[in-house]
Amino acid sequence: MTATPDLGTPRLTSPELASPDLLRSVFRRHAAGVAVITAQGGEGPVGFTATSLTSVSAEPPMVSFGVGTCASSWPAIAERDHVGVHILGEHQRELAATFARSGADRFGAPTAWREGPEGVPVLDDVLAWLVCRVVARVPAGDHRIVLAEVVLGDPAGPGRPLLYHQGDFKALRE
Repeated sequence: MTATPDLGTPRLTSPELASPDLLRSVFRRHAAGVAVITAQGGEGPVGFTATSLTSVSAEPPMVSFGVGTCASSWPAIAERDHVGVHILGEHQRELAATFARSGADRFGAPTAWREGPEGVPVLDDVLAWLVCRVVARVPAGDHRIVLAEVVLGDPAGPGRPLLYHQGDFKALRE
């Protein structure tokens, strides 16, 4: 078997040394679903947009997500026993952008939400949501990986998922 040029083989002539910019550049090419993580903070609800949401275990049902320790939501995520996980639909680009923007009033109008089980802020009109009990916060560089066991949720929201790719929110195409 011989290598065939120009058929998608990796270019080995100009690799870059590991850096935050390299990691960001590579993951801009990775399409990811968009979620919003919420918690009740000491001074009100907090939340952030996450593309790092992962299903970890079916027994018990468990998810994980990453959160930066410099993020405004981190203190509440670090202290609270429960978090909300919301899967956004393609109709929620603005909501995703609001929760991704530093300094934004994330829970002010037009964001529609209510206090859910365990005091967790639950966003309206999402494709699906979960309330989860935090079981671990694992140090990972400038982030923490949060492991959370699912307590309850609703998978029945209508619509199609929102994706994040090449630094922008996108709709799923078939």
